[in-house]
Amino acid sequence: MSAARVPRALVVGEALVDVTRRADGSVTEHPGGSPLNVAVTMARQGIDTTLAAHVGDDHFGALIRAHLAESGVTLANANASLPTASATATIGADGAATYEFDLRWDPNELPDPEDFHLVHVGSIGAWMAPGADVVLDLVRRAHAAGRAVGFDPNVRPALAPSVPLLRERVLELAALSRFVKLSDEDADVLAEDSGGPLSVLRLLAGHGPALAALTRGGESALLCSGSDEVEVRVPPVEVADTIGAGDTWMGTLLAELLRRGWADRTSFAADELESLGHAAVAAAVITVSRPGADPPWRDGERPPSR
Repeated sequence: MSAARVPRALVVGEALVDVTRRADGSVTEHPGGSPLNVAVTMARQGIDTTLAAHVGDDHFGALIRAHLAESGVTLANANASLPTASATATIGADGAATYEFDLRWDPNELPDPEDFHLVHVGSIGAWMAPGADVVLDLVRRAHAAGRAVGFDPNVRPALAPSVPLLRERVLELAALSRFVKLSDEDADVLAEDSGGPLSVLRLLAGHGPALAALTRGGESALLCSGSDEVEVRVPPVEVADTIGAGDTWMGTLLAELLRRGWADRTSFAADELESLGHAAVAAAVITVSRPGADPPWRDGERPPSR
């Protein structure tokens, strides 16, 4: 694909640094956040990707900028006046972890969605006040302009509003989105009855998306479009950790849709769903096979840093 024909994607949401403090005194710091991981995945798979996030002029911000540049992601700083977000896990001698979040979401400027072929939103940036309303407005404008919208709620109950308010926002965003993905953990939080994750998937699918998907960890993933529904099995893999697996899955799905020229589609046949699902699963399997959120590069080639 020539540079002039590379599709452009905008990803909006949090970028943060995951800090782990262990009982032996060691500390590790790794860039993360679901939208950041999705943006990195898409850029590594050949999509011209911009991430709109808060990145401060501080140590954590420098780590994130370096990571994005290495992966070929353009940063649109949504509010440089705020410190870079972090999530700190302190591991006790017994192995138990306690978590502390230093995160605010209040974007004061976001790119014009009409400048992109696809806009993806999700996670904390989609439902944390006050910025969630700015994101919703962006999605409404993208939808009105005919741009494809991807959405992954990536629910974090400790940071989210009340479940009824969260469910209302998720359904509103799903209705404006063309591609929706959620995990079984998300579905457990959002479920109103005993229908289970599959009922939540079908509920979101019925709100308007052309494609809705449910990932279930190491079990099979489900993809549906209209009355077509397929199951894609996950092959056996030696797991290093599962950090960024769902984000790799979603980023790969969106990259495949753009690369195949399918982002404008309003429905998919079963064989098309299966092909997309296999691509997303294959990429996620690579991510879980190595430590941290380290999505694969397309054809093993690294693009030049920007």
